[in-house]
Amino acid sequence: MKAAQAAFKKCRDSGFQATVAVVDRMGVVQVLLRDRFAGPHTVDMASAKAFTAASFRTNTTDLAEATQPGRPQSGIRNRPGVAAVGGGMIIEAGGTLLGAIGVSGAPGGKEDDACAAAGIAAIREDLEL
Repeated sequence: MKAAQAAFKKCRDSGFQATVAVVDRMGVVQVLLRDRFAGPHTVDMASAKAFTAASFRTNTTDLAEATQPGRPQSGIRNRPGVAAVGGGMIIEAGGTLLGAIGVSGAPGGKEDDACAAAGIAAIREDLEL
């Protein structure tokens, strides 16, 4: 909840109406916060970004680059529920995947990433073992 609230605040403070999803290590949504005027698609996209990051154990901005057409991993984009676009970041501590956070609604993946990173930064101290 703390990570979701911090990401949500970062987006709102930046002038973005967004949705934030936090998933556990299996990609199951644990927290979902949607700003009042965030687009209807942002709920599914934030959840998909978080699921994708957790499932592939990589940030979705990196996955977006690795799965461009013509690249060996491009087929990943065709899997159901995969969102190979910026805005999904893994949450890990001590080398262990704990979950992921996904943000949708900012003007682009870079901005979604900034909101997600703010969420992770808010819980970093709590995660260190």
